[in-house]
Amino acid sequence: MFSWITKLESSTNSAKEILGLFEEMLDDGRHAFDLATNSLVGGTDPDTIKEELWSTDKRINQTERKIRRRLLTHSSTYGRGAFATDLVLMSLVKDAERIGDYAKNIFDLAALGATLSPESHEDLRAKKDQVSQMLVRAKNIYASENEDQAREFIAEADAFCLHCDKQIDLMLKSEDGKSTAAALAYRFFKRVVSHSLNIITSLVVPLDKLDYYDEDPETRG
Repeated sequence: MFSWITKLESSTNSAKEILGLFEEMLDDGRHAFDLATNSLVGGTDPDTIKEELWSTDKRINQTERKIRRRLLTHSSTYGRGAFATDLVLMSLVKDAERIGDYAKNIFDLAALGATLSPESHEDLRAKKDQVSQMLVRAKNIYASENEDQAREFIAEADAFCLHCDKQIDLMLKSEDGKSTAAALAYRFFKRVVSHSLNIITSLVVPLDKLDYYDEDPETRG
């Protein structure tokens, strides 16, 4: 496991820089998520954090482009031998970039004045802390290359996504006008975790199964 990281590190002197940039994307994704969710369920005025959120997302996009440029140089230098590792990281940087996008979706709910029921508000507030901690751990798992921690993360992310699905089902069945915003919030929280899940599973599954963990855990083969 972690073989693609090992191959990248053995093939280029710029591997440390590339992986460092990727970890910066994960840090910024967590920061964007924290900003957005604090405006939705943490009592922060959306107007006070909008500029910082958008500048953080812009930085995520700029870092993604930096990584892609370096990977293109790596591919042109090492040819077919670099294809697999470069393909993996190209996929993962897109997952990291999408975390910032979903943070903006969450912010939009807050900016529109979305109203949540007390129950949904309390649950989402607890879940935002869990997700923030998971995003920190995702970066640390890369730094430590700890396979056991990766598998623990996968199990927690699966349970989190299942919880969100159940809450969405409840919201959709409710006639309460506050349920629509809650259903969207759960959906966006789930997508943030799903993208971090894709990133972590790259450490423990073969290349052909990248993104496969985005599917129903009960149907995976």
